[in-house]
Amino acid sequence: MESFIAGLPKAELHVHHVGSAPAETVIELASRHPASKVPKEAGELADYFAFRDFSHFIEAYVSVVDLIRTADDVRLLTIGIARDLARQNVRYAELTVTPYSSVRRGIPAAEFMAAIEDARIAAEAELGVVLRWCFDIPGDAGLGAAEETTRLALDVGADGLVSLGLAGREAGVSRAQFKPYFDRARAAGLHSVPHAGETSGSESVWEALRVLGAERIGHGTTAVTDEALLRHLAEHRIPLEVCLTSNVATRVVADAEQHPIRQLVRAGVPITVNTDDPLMFGTDLNREYAVVARLLGLSEPQVADLAKTSVETSFMDPLAKRRLMTEIDVYLANWMTASRAPEEHHA
Repeated sequence: MESFIAGLPKAELHVHHVGSAPAETVIELASRHPASKVPKEAGELADYFAFRDFSHFIEAYVSVVDLIRTADDVRLLTIGIARDLARQNVRYAELTVTPYSSVRRGIPAAEFMAAIEDARIAAEAELGVVLRWCFDIPGDAGLGAAEETTRLALDVGADGLVSLGLAGREAGVSRAQFKPYFDRARAAGLHSVPHAGETSGSESVWEALRVLGAERIGHGTTAVTDEALLRHLAEHRIPLEVCLTSNVATRVVADAEQHPIRQLVRAGVPITVNTDDPLMFGTDLNREYAVVARLLGLSEPQVADLAKTSVETSFMDPLAKRRLMTEIDVYLANWMTASRAPEEHHA
C-alpha cells in the first residue's frame, strides 16, 4: 500500500505555506536570521515542534513566520515546498498563504506577490507541480487583518489566487464577523474555504456555511457531534479537509484511533486527505494517505477514489481536473495489472 501511495498522482487542498517548508529550508532561513529562536539543527527542530496544545503550536508557527523577512526568503520557501510536493507525486496543491503576516513584517506587498508568483511559475515549468493560492485571514489578529488581507487579495492580487480562507485560533473568534470580507471576495470570483470546527464546536461550521458561504471546510472534525450538520454536509456534498496527524499533534484528538474520520465517512461526508503543516507535524501527504487507508481499511482502488475526491473538489479548471483524474485511473489500472501478473504466472 505504501508503494502504491508513493506513486499515486495526488492533489492537496489544505496545506499552509510556512508550515509546509521542508526542514532544510527552515534551517537555512534560521541561519540567515540567527537571532531567531528557531533551531538550526534537524534534531533540535523536531523537538521544537513537539506541541503541548493548540496554543503552543500557534506560538511555534509564528516563530517560523518571523523567519520570512525578504522577498528572497519567500521564493526560497515556496520553491522548497514545490520540490517536496514533487517528491510525493503531488501534481496540484492549493497552498494557504498569509500575506498579511509577511507584509506586516516589512515585505512590500508587490514584492511578496512577485516572489510567490515567480516560484509558482518555476514549480510548474521545472517540477510539474501546479500551485494555487488561498489567501487566509489570521482570525485572531482581528478585523484589521481581515481588511488588509482582503485588500491584498483584491487590490494587489496574484495570478494563482483562487480562494479566501480563515485560520488561527477559533475560540472567541466568531466566523460570522468576517462576513463582509468573504462577501467581497466571493463577489470578485474567489472561493470560500474557512477553517472551522477544529478547536471549537459544530456551531462554527454552521457559521462558515451559512454566513461565509464555505465551499469546503478546513478540518471540521467537530461536525461529528451534530447529526443535522452531518446530513447537511453529505446532502450538499461539502467536503471536509481532513488533517489527521495535525489533529493528533495539536491535541485536538487524543490519537489517530480517536479521530472521527470513520464516523464522517459512514455519514457520507466527502473527505479529502491533507497535511496542514507537515514540517511541524512530522508528516507528508504519502504518510497521511497511509494512515487514512489503515484506519478505514481501504484497498488500492478505494485509495485512488480518495485521491480523486481531492481533484473533484479542488478549484483547478475542468480540463486539468479531467487530465489528473485520467492520470490516476491509468496509474491504478497499471498497478492492478502488474499486481495480478505474478499470480497469473504462478497459476
